[in-house]
Order: sequence, then C-alpha cells, then structure tokens
Amino acid sequence: MYELDKAKFGAFVAQLRKEMGYTQKELAKQLLISDKAVSKWETGTTIPDTALLIPLADVLGVTVTELLTGERIEKQAMPPEKVENIVKTVITYTETAPERAWQKKSVWGAAFILACLADMAFLFLLWQRGHLTEAIVTNAALTTLFGAYFCFFVTMKLPAYYDQNQISGIHDGIVRMNIPGLRFNNSNWPHIIKTGRLVMMVNMLTFPLLSIVLGQLIPELWFASEKMVLLVMMLGGLLVPMYIVGKKYE
Repeated sequence: MYELDKAKFGAFVAQLRKEMGYTQKELAKQLLISDKAVSKWETGTTIPDTALLIPLADVLGVTVTELLTGERIEKQAMPPEKVENIVKTVITYTETAPERAWQKKSVWGAAFILACLADMAFLFLLWQRGHLTEAIVTNAALTTLFGAYFCFFVTMKLPAYYDQNQISGIHDGIVRMNIPGLRFNNSNWPHIIKTGRLVMMVNMLTFPLLSIVLGQLIPELWFASEKMVLLVMMLGGLLVPMYIVGKKYE
C-alpha cells in the first residue's frame, strides 16, 4: 500500500502555491476552506480530505498523482492519463455516496409539486389578463429550479471535512452557494435546507399573487418596481433567512 509522506506532500503544496503566486489565504478561498487548513497541510500536520484532492490539484496545476507523490512526474511506465483516472476513481469510490432528498421519505416533495401546480394556475390567470411579465416568468423558473434542488436533489449530509474546517461555501454538483460569515456544517445544514424549501415555495406563490393584487390596485407603480421586488425576494428573501438560521445552529 502506498503511504503518503505528509512532509513531502506539504512542501510540494507550498512550492506549487508559491509558483502560482497564491498566499495561503488566496488558495484557501478558492477551495472554500480556512487558511489554517492550508497551513496545516504545508507543515505536514494534516492532509486534505479525499474530496479536496481533485480540486486542489486543479487549482495548483498538477495531476492528482503528482500531488499524492509530492513531485512532478516526467516519465513513467504507465501513461499519465491512465494513472490519473485510476487515482480519481479510487478517490471517488472511497467516498460514501451522499443521501439525496428524494431518497428520504418526506412531505416536502408533495408540497413542492402542489406549489408548482398552484403557481401554474396563477401564471395561466395572469396570461389570460395579459399581465404575464418577464419578472413573473423569471420568478417561476428560479423558484422551480431551486425548489426542486432543495426538495429532491440536495445532499442531506455534508462531507466530514465541513465539520472539521470553517467553510463558508457549498459545492454540491453544479450548485455553488457561498454566504460570507456563515460556516456550513452538519449542525446547521438541515435547518438551511428547510429554510431553502420554505423560501422557494413561498416566493413561488407570493410573487404572482402580488402581481395579481397590486397589478389591479397600483398598476403603474407595480410594473415599474416588480423587477426590484423580485430581486429582493430572491436574494434577500433567501440569503438573509439562511444566514440567520445558519448562525443560530452553527
């Protein structure tokens, strides 16, 4: 079995970081971890979680094989691409597949589908009245997309390194979420998921309802400000509650 030389690994990471012109803090920011974690790697105190090896290698401009051996590989019997694929496969399959929301019995999926049906009814009513605007369609698309993620596809448990480091960003497939000042971990993540679900479904129904009511009462003011209202509801209405809940259970 190959045994990783922590000191050699750390010195190689430090060398590559300096060659790329990064400070420890800048490298940590790209990986969404604390600079203290980078410092521990470089001193040979600890090594990264396996989930971080591929992004770390990408940022430093080397292969995972080179990262693990602590040196650049010029010539070898096996083609570099094959070695790289083997290493990445081992790393990928040593990680436990995360449980997704759809794999867990919950009422949230049914609630989301009902909210989508209600939203479609609102959209049809607005279309009939000739008030189906770009902002309303955008709200429907965004709330459906992110609502589906939080209700069906979100990972229910974060990797262990989130509990071991102060990480302010989430990498979950194509989803990227970063809330400055908030540290994600398995204590606050279930509450953040619940908040995301609630906000998306509330926004899905509230925005078209506001358009129907305010479009009748104060049409000129509403149509002039609806894009700003959408922005506030989507960003402030999601990030602020997530931050509050996340800090409470951090």
